[in-house]
Amino acid sequence: MTCTQTTELSDARRLIELNQSCFCMTLSRADLDAGIVASVGVDGLDKLLSDRSNLFAATGVFVSPADIANMQSQVAAIEAAAALEPFQVAVHGRAIDAVTLAQPETNGLFMGYDFHISEQGPQLIEINTNAGGGFLAAALQDAAGRAAFKCSEAELQNEGVAAGMMVGTFLSEWHAAGRTGRPGVIAIVDQDPEDQYLYPDMLMAQHHLQQAGIETLIVDPAELTYLNEALWAGSSRVDMVYNRLTDFDLSEPGNTALRQALMEDAAIVSPGPRHHAVYADKRNLIWLSDADLLRSWGLAEEHILALESVPITKRVSAENAEELWTARKGYFFKPAAGFGSRATYRGDKLTKRVWSEILEGNYIAQAFVPATLRAVTVENEQLTLKYDVRLYTYAGETLLVAARVYQGQTTNFRTSGGGFSVVYQF
Repeated sequence: MTCTQTTELSDARRLIELNQSCFCMTLSRADLDAGIVASVGVDGLDKLLSDRSNLFAATGVFVSPADIANMQSQVAAIEAAAALEPFQVAVHGRAIDAVTLAQPETNGLFMGYDFHISEQGPQLIEINTNAGGGFLAAALQDAAGRAAFKCSEAELQNEGVAAGMMVGTFLSEWHAAGRTGRPGVIAIVDQDPEDQYLYPDMLMAQHHLQQAGIETLIVDPAELTYLNEALWAGSSRVDMVYNRLTDFDLSEPGNTALRQALMEDAAIVSPGPRHHAVYADKRNLIWLSDADLLRSWGLAEEHILALESVPITKRVSAENAEELWTARKGYFFKPAAGFGSRATYRGDKLTKRVWSEILEGNYIAQAFVPATLRAVTVENEQLTLKYDVRLYTYAGETLLVAARVYQGQTTNFRTSGGGFSVVYQF
């Protein structure tokens, strides 16, 4: 099967088979890196990219317009559910920290909705509030658009517009919080930022924000101080924080200044603890996969229908432990506040020792949805890897459609031929 070959299969099956069989989309990593560096112009970016050999995948991913629309419908349904008073009451009822109530008007920068594609359509795997990589993925799309390997019938998604839209979300978030004008200084905050694998993404965010006329710093939270009702990074007063920390409630000692600035509304912090509680806490998937509960909360039927494909999710407890252990092969087990696939387990690989740890932790059991497969050529060898599709959104609106190619249990940047991948609508 070639990229342009047609079949009489359903659109879903056609795209699944195309992704599994088409090796014609191999991309030149050197050309991609060169295109990104030329378009962004950040000093040292070329070395940072070359040092990350598995940052960009060796192929593009085909996604149908119907699947993209389906994913966007699910995002809209989740946004509608999260806005319901009973949903908010349920979130606040389990919260033990007032920080999850701070800055309620904000929407959360760089929401990430991750999907696996099945014959039944896209199925939501998880929601992330600190979904890094958006600027990298946008630059990848642009570089791919300038290259000569486009498939004749495929349309590249988001070409040339995503980075500008993402910069616009900072101003939208600023105004959503009731501020006027523009932030004077934005701080991109992460633990040891220069040591982070996605540090190039922070540099690109900084570049685009500064191109828009906003002074932007990249700092470790330990460099922040709270003094005279203001947040400071050295001698610079910080008006807004693009928060990339995985301390979702900002409870760790090193994040005290940032937490105080948020609690006292001295700086906009986004994404913040409230965004994680409302969207990314994996226990929310229990509600989002329960049509009867959502209906009782008053969610519109069109949104309930859109969420039918969310995998059934249950909280792991002593009461259902025996049931879940018996049926473990049909589930994926995740910590409620986890991130980056840490401490997640496929049920068919569980041992009794790990199961006992899960029972002592705060875990959910999500119905297992196999990842979709993508054919890849790596060093002249044809391989089949996995992929997922991510929608980067702000306030429910799609900024960018991206994909991540990988091998193993969960997404990572350790797979030869894997990494962020361009998305082609086909």
